[in-house]
Amino acid sequence: MYSFIVNPNASGGRGERIWRRLEKQLKHLGVPYEAFVTEKTGDARRLACDLTEHQREPRILIAVGGDGTVSEVLDGISFCGPVTLGYIPTGSGNDLARSLRLPKSPSRCLKKILNPKYHKLLDYGVLSYGDHLTHRRFMVSTGIGMDAMVCQDILHSKTKRGLSKVGLGKLSYMLVGAKRILFTRPVKGYLVLDGAQKVEFNHIYFVSVHNHGSEGGGFLFAPRAVRDDGELELCVAHTASKLRLFPVLFDAYRGHLGRRRGVHFYRCKEAVIHVDQPMPVHADGENCFCQEEVRVRCVKKKLRMILQ
Repeated sequence: MYSFIVNPNASGGRGERIWRRLEKQLKHLGVPYEAFVTEKTGDARRLACDLTEHQREPRILIAVGGDGTVSEVLDGISFCGPVTLGYIPTGSGNDLARSLRLPKSPSRCLKKILNPKYHKLLDYGVLSYGDHLTHRRFMVSTGIGMDAMVCQDILHSKTKRGLSKVGLGKLSYMLVGAKRILFTRPVKGYLVLDGAQKVEFNHIYFVSVHNHGSEGGGFLFAPRAVRDDGELELCVAHTASKLRLFPVLFDAYRGHLGRRRGVHFYRCKEAVIHVDQPMPVHADGENCFCQEEVRVRCVKKKLRMILQ
């Protein structure tokens, strides 16, 4: 039995249209399945928990939506028994699908899930924040500072919804990112990597932490991120000159971010990120409020996922 968790609002309502076609395909093939349709943020997390909590039998969950949907499903899974995750991307960003090299056609994705060649064990990250240490799994990336501000702006952006409908969702991230460069003030802070190495910075704009290389619909902030090596890649944007951030953003937009002044990359299994003033935090685009300190760690090869 396949359990589908469907976000009909993905990519400005495109998710619902795609699911209707997929459901016809399932019925035509006579595949046994159950479908659960989300209505609001948090539903996918709750559904994944309900489907896996106290379950000892193998379960196959299929997330149908964007990166946020599959992230919620991951965060809700209770690993009481064998759980396999499949993903049919219908969002506007689809950074996870890009990293996993999933077919662009939802119909082809469904065929791969129903007739998988192999499964793979992937890493996921855990973000911990707040006075009482709230823990939140993330699939693609988490971050503090300007990139989290952009994620919050995008969540409420009418421009993004309009551009997504015509396949230009990535452009909205570029526009909002350029705006945020102009209005964001850098802060002092430091990183502690694997409990040993401490690195201090005077002008932090953001720290982006990745399991997969890109976020925001293809902005490559972690060119060396590997999905199953047990490590996270951190990108720190820090500079006294805002003008240096524009080429950084443009390089990431083109997918060719490399060595530039004002950008440093680090790899670690876990890290503490501290800033002197509270800054917004996100996990796979979801708002985790303003924090002064967050902790991140990588859980190696825990998630069993259907690939091509």
